[in-house]
Order: sequence, then C-alpha cells, then structure tokens
Amino acid sequence: MPRQITLFTGQWADLSIEELAPRIKEMGYDGVELACWGDHFDVKSALQDPEYCDQKWALLKKHGLECYSISNHLVGQAVCDLIDERHQSILSPEIFGEGDPESVRKRAAEEMMQTARAARKFMDARPGGSPEKVVVNGFTGSSIWHLLYSFPPVTPGQIKGGFVDFSERWNPILEVFQEENVYFALEVHPTEIAFDIASAHTALDAINNHPNFGFNYDPSHLGYQGVDYVKFIREFRDRIFHCHIKDAWWNHGNGDVGVFGGHTDFGDPRRFWDFRSPGRGDINFEEIIVALNDIHYAGPLSIEWEDIRMDRFSGATEACQFTKNLDFAPSDVAFDAAFDKEKQ
Repeated sequence: MPRQITLFTGQWADLSIEELAPRIKEMGYDGVELACWGDHFDVKSALQDPEYCDQKWALLKKHGLECYSISNHLVGQAVCDLIDERHQSILSPEIFGEGDPESVRKRAAEEMMQTARAARKFMDARPGGSPEKVVVNGFTGSSIWHLLYSFPPVTPGQIKGGFVDFSERWNPILEVFQEENVYFALEVHPTEIAFDIASAHTALDAINNHPNFGFNYDPSHLGYQGVDYVKFIREFRDRIFHCHIKDAWWNHGNGDVGVFGGHTDFGDPRRFWDFRSPGRGDINFEEIIVALNDIHYAGPLSIEWEDIRMDRFSGATEACQFTKNLDFAPSDVAFDAAFDKEKQ
C-alpha cells in the first residue's frame, strides 16, 4: 500500500488544532505529525489529564486523520545549545525560567523524557492500537555549532568535547525512550549535533549506537549544503525512523550570498538557497522514493511545508497531491519472473 501522507503541524501552530484539522483533511492529507507547541499537543496535559489523549484522538478521527508521530523540536534544541535570549522566544516560561543556561538545559532534558512518556501514552490510546513504531521527532541542539568554521583554530578536544556533552545529556533521555519503547528521530539539520553524513556517524558513535536514536530524514537540509541526500538514506538504512518531504532550491541567487546565508532573511532574492514547496525546488524526490523503497521504509511521508513565496493553504494542497502522485509501492515480484516457465 502507498505510504500515509501527513502534514507536520509545526508551521501551523498559529491556528488551533480544532480549526486546522478539517482544513488538513480538505487539503487531502491522511494524517498529521503533531507539534508539541501551540495547542496541537501538550506533553503535560497528555500525562496529567486522564481524558486528554482520548479527546485528541476523537478530534483527529472526527476529521478522518491519523497520527504516527509527535515532534518536540523546540525543547530538544535547548538540551545541548549555548542558551541565550533567542531561546526565550521558542521555549515556555516554565522551561526558560530566568534564563540560567544550565538550568534551561536541565529542564529541557527533563521535558524530553516526559515527551517520550507522553508519546507512549498517546499512541497507546490510538483507536485500533498503537503503531508498530512510536516516534518523537526533534532537535538535539549543539554546544559546538559555533565552531563550524574553525577560525580561530579549534583547540585540541573542543569538537570531541561537544560530542561528549551530547552523549552525557542525551543518553539519560534515550534511556527513558528505551524504557517506553519510543524512538527519537533527530532531524539532521544545521545547528544540530548532526548536520551531514559525517557528523551523523560521529553522533551515533558518541552514544554507542543507542538503539532508540535515529533520524527524521529531511533532504531539504542536506541538498543545499552539497550533501548526498540519497546516500544518506542508504548509509543509515536502519536508522531512518521518519521522513519529511520538504524541498529546497540552491544556486538561484545573484551571487551576493553564499551557503551560510549572508545574514539575509528567507525569500531575499539574493540568497543562494531557500526552502520551496515540494516539487518546486531542486530535490530529486524520485530518487528518494526509490531509496526509501530499497531500505523498506514503510512509515509516513510527512510534508513539512515551508515556502515564503506561496500561500500556505494552496501550497500545502499542491504538495499533498504531488507527494501522492510521487509515491509508489515497491515491487513484490522478482524482475522478469514472468519469463520463468515454472512460475507461469
């Protein structure tokens, strides 16, 4: 069967889930990837309110929608980051508090543990039973992202120290994920501990290949960097826990701005790269579907819709149909099997 096409609600959190759910169905989607911000999914309510999960499912089912994963990118970002005033805008007052960096990181880590527990409770309440693999997508943050361009030269051990910091902060979180039989899928992304193939390998090594740590595959964050985004699928075939369909184009600027962005805003025509609605950028999604079939990925294709040049409702509707037309099930017969007389 074709994979489920879902919409990541993170970019739609200005709308209540009650208002958004019928629009998602109208746009043609099979389900949602619920963000843990806005009112789309609240970790504390899921754990403390005995009716919350059932009510959330009732709302989704009322509009014919499924859900296979939740996402807590914003809190996850704060676990390893060098905390500053930027984080106040993405974190709740309870987690940001007075802004003491280490206190913020510790509260964020505890919230990620609670997210694993909430995801398990929510998916156990799913009508028809929990999906085979319960996934929480998100970010990890990074204490060494600012060292990306190494001048002044990094001192011996600085980069290794960043991965040690990641290991020390995330291993306790991952133990809770393992206890709950929930999987954490890092969206490999600039500003995270893993942002390309090489750093993804290093991150896995740092946590001794923890079985509950893998990736939310999103080609849009790899292509403009020059990373082979199809190779990523094959390289981490057993670690692709979730998949975003998101497009980007690159080499479309006027030469003023490079891959680092030039401190310009999205949509600036001088930019070297920008996010685009699926099918309107430079990502080769045909190759991606082939590779996902080759690794037997059967999870949802979740559209993370971002395109500053398009109306989001018309764009997300177009993206849903594009993805449905794109997806195809792998073959269940051997090639040329029909020519074998014994099989005729």
